[in-house]
Amino acid sequence: MRYDLNLLPIFVALMEERSVTRAAGRMGITQPALSNALSRLRLMLQDQLFVRERYGVQPTPVALELAPRIAEVLAQLDDVVLGQQTFDPDQAERVFTIAPNGYAEFVLVPAVVARLQKVAPGIKLRLTPYGNDLAETGVVSGTTALVLGRIVDPPDNLVVQHLMDEGLACAVRADHPAIGDAMTREQFEAMKHVNIVPPGRMRAGLFQALAQQQLKRDVAISVTNFFAAAEMVAVTDYCATLPSLICRQLMHDPRLKILPAPVDLGSFPLEMAWHVRYRHDPAHRWLRALIGEVITDLNA
Repeated sequence: MRYDLNLLPIFVALMEERSVTRAAGRMGITQPALSNALSRLRLMLQDQLFVRERYGVQPTPVALELAPRIAEVLAQLDDVVLGQQTFDPDQAERVFTIAPNGYAEFVLVPAVVARLQKVAPGIKLRLTPYGNDLAETGVVSGTTALVLGRIVDPPDNLVVQHLMDEGLACAVRADHPAIGDAMTREQFEAMKHVNIVPPGRMRAGLFQALAQQQLKRDVAISVTNFFAAAEMVAVTDYCATLPSLICRQLMHDPRLKILPAPVDLGSFPLEMAWHVRYRHDPAHRWLRALIGEVITDLNA
């Protein structure tokens, strides 16, 4: 019996998207064409595979059993084909979609773009936000090249690499009437604070660290990004507890001064994750290596 291997990526797309419409868009084909391919898949694998429900499709037990084996077969094929390809960053013209969280977008992405401008001027980045849901970024389906942030409970089709651990420090205005060159625990608890939302992984980690140290924080205002936090601190007597690398950048602002936290608030990880199908893709491997080099330089 002859097998149509072109049907296997359709199977993977349906398994990951759980929607005929989204799977068709991902594969770059019409919905009728994908439905036709699904019919041929069912015939080839002798099972219904996906059952229509109100908000999409759900895999059958047979499909769930086959999914990891089919994904592994396709990954092995990718390894064979991509292993024969080369990537020349100096000549390449390509757009990568990446999903950084707010911290990575502030600290890491500008340095990555500056490096790309020097070594690969034809490479462009498109950013999509990363909050708490990996699936919403597109990295789980492979439409996004990689995600940067704190990766919790990744699915089996993602590869996760630890990049660095980041600490926390405090920012106050330079002429703060009550704070000199250091901040005590009592001063920290007496001050009003700027909080950052939405509740991402870093914020959750900060709340846990404060609880472990039994350190109280009186939040006066919550803002949505690090830029707003810095501006708020610059014009008030408030304090913002921020990642150390962000604080290092804010040291150049004469309106602010950066101080160690009054207690050890621990650290949080910065990680990078990508779809397993890009494991050996030369272009993706090059981009991930460049990001690693930028991280090393930032921590130098």
